[in-house]
Amino acid sequence: MKTRPDDLHDEQLRTGLLAYGLTAASLAYAPVGFGDHHWTATDPDGRRWFLTVADLAHKSHCGPDPDSALLGLRAAMSTARSLRHLGLLVAPLATPDGETALRLTPRYALSVFPYASGTPGGFFDRLAPADRRLLLDALSRLHTTAPPPGTPVHHPGLSGRPRLDAALASLTTPWATGPYAEPARTLTATHLPALRRALAHLDRTTEALTSVPGVVTHGEPHPGNLLRHPDHVLLVDWDTVALATPERDLWLLDPTPADLARYTATTGHPVDPAALAHYRLRWALEDIDAYLHWFRGPHTDDTDTQDSWTAFTGTLAELATVLPTEIPWSP
Repeated sequence: MKTRPDDLHDEQLRTGLLAYGLTAASLAYAPVGFGDHHWTATDPDGRRWFLTVADLAHKSHCGPDPDSALLGLRAAMSTARSLRHLGLLVAPLATPDGETALRLTPRYALSVFPYASGTPGGFFDRLAPADRRLLLDALSRLHTTAPPPGTPVHHPGLSGRPRLDAALASLTTPWATGPYAEPARTLTATHLPALRRALAHLDRTTEALTSVPGVVTHGEPHPGNLLRHPDHVLLVDWDTVALATPERDLWLLDPTPADLARYTATTGHPVDPAALAHYRLRWALEDIDAYLHWFRGPHTDDTDTQDSWTAFTGTLAELATVLPTEIPWSP
């Protein structure tokens, strides 16, 4: 996020770091990513740490409310920590009590990571073929690793479906929660038929995927969650880790037939095009739900809200392109 939250202060972060056994000589807000807030911290010896603060009120994939979202976030971070031996991720630290996500306030939770080297990317970057192969190989290794105890279980339906249904049901009533509320309501209403078709399609494919056995998936292995090195990549941002069908990760690579053949040869898993299409559509609908939740709640006109509006309008406009034609299901 580009805008620092005004209800979280440096002393709260310093107190949180003490629980990890760390002392911050300096703190700097890092305006990167989207959804979570980030800082860098430097201790008196010059060692650096990367801080991620999750907004538990906007973490529906971890839980529908702040208390359950905290439990889900802890399960995800603990799973990531258990996978650190793989050498393909930046894993969170744990407090002496074993906590990997420390609650700072009723709304915010802190996770702490070593400051890792590498070339970062952005969500819209296109990976070079060599980097895509490195990522594919990393995912192959992750997907064939035995799940740690307590790994979250992913549900292939929308994490905020009741919330999205409520938003669509309220389109005839004015929204007065901020500068983008009424424009969001009006625009959503014009796209309502396409949204209804997309949700109906996702419901059908969700039912087919629910019984498919899962592997450990990252959930969001796009270039913005990579640190690239010449001979390997490191995955960051593990709050979405969960047991799911491998296509949950693979669709984000925009894989070529050669990529899919390489993956199948390595893992023994034949990639299902219908599952790839499901997760491409699900991503768009998850984004639409998240943006509507933002615009239906109290908000101001800042850089993050402006970026959200741009992404929201673009996702709605492109919805028809990610709504697949009927594909015979072959789980």
